[in-house]
Amino acid sequence: MTVTAAVSGATGSAAWADALLLSFAQAGYIRAEPAILQPAEPFLDLSGEDIRKSLYLTTDPSGEELCLRPDLTIPVARDYLASGQAGQPQGFSYLGAVFRYRGGQPSEFLQAGIESFGRQDRAAADAEMLALALEATTAFGLKDVEIRTGDVALFNALIDALGLYPVWRRRLIKDFNRKVSLAEDIERLTLATAPGRNEYEGVLAALAGSDRKAALALVTDLMSIAGTTNVGGRTVAEIADRFLEQSTLKGGALPRDALGIIKRFLAIAGDPDDSIAQLRALAEDAKLDITAAIDQFESRVGFMAARGIDTGLTRFSTSFGRGLDYYTGFEFELHARGNGLEPLVAGGRYDGLMTQLGAASPIPAVGFSVWVETLTQLGMPARGEQS
Repeated sequence: MTVTAAVSGATGSAAWADALLLSFAQAGYIRAEPAILQPAEPFLDLSGEDIRKSLYLTTDPSGEELCLRPDLTIPVARDYLASGQAGQPQGFSYLGAVFRYRGGQPSEFLQAGIESFGRQDRAAADAEMLALALEATTAFGLKDVEIRTGDVALFNALIDALGLYPVWRRRLIKDFNRKVSLAEDIERLTLATAPGRNEYEGVLAALAGSDRKAALALVTDLMSIAGTTNVGGRTVAEIADRFLEQSTLKGGALPRDALGIIKRFLAIAGDPDDSIAQLRALAEDAKLDITAAIDQFESRVGFMAARGIDTGLTRFSTSFGRGLDYYTGFEFELHARGNGLEPLVAGGRYDGLMTQLGAASPIPAVGFSVWVETLTQLGMPARGEQS
């Protein structure tokens, strides 16, 4: 059965699928149809072992672990890297079934979207993704949507400019990306270390001033002597990170001035132009070198306006994140106005993904996924009945 036939059977009309794929094709994005059966390793490596319980797994005769594709971004990226055109600008669109255990919801569902690889004009490519995402909602009959945007590159630049310990940098960025309580963790990091001895005092002392590579080597040696590769389900790398964090915290708390700057940064939200002005004022007041990240943000806003997007109605927040580790810059979600819990379309920039999938050098990448179920529920029933 074709995707169009499956869509027609599910919704009573395939008109939205035709309109969606046509808009992608007219924008120059080639239809991609990656294999349904994929190596499981990339998904586990990039999303962590926690995703295992959501995957439909099998093993081939050689012992390789395979899975039904749980999304289409990684399969499309893998096909691009294997095409012989890796590094060259290429754009792909897709509409197909993905498979993921979701509790009481169907485990097979449709995913549509676009992936753009290799473009060096990042600000223009980011703006194009947002414009095409808005066109996607129009294909489903929805025009009044709320645009929420952010930029993890700004937060990364801020943390780098503050000159924090590497362990603090990793921890704060991880908190930001995964949408955990960043504010609570920042407060905890400012507290003085409680008195008293730790049972691993010697290990912590040995790690004082070490980087992550040295910490990993020491913990690997210690666990090798002990004859184990994990403790309580935690890997060597996780244990090393924890020891390094504790060692750093013993050396002193997060400086109060850094806390104030981070809080001021995370409070910036609203109109993009106003946010740019506030960011430049913060950089000047705090003597922070984050100009390049702000310039990239401002350039993107200019390209958005050039594409006809009303930036005055676009919501920007420095604290906005999508909860995924691999985003490296621009992030966005489109929501139905007044019904904004689940995104209609969501995406962003993920320049680090290609090297994680085996590319010899970094390749710029940006894209988005369309939440077909949500859009069909909100936008298509009435339209489908009229088709």
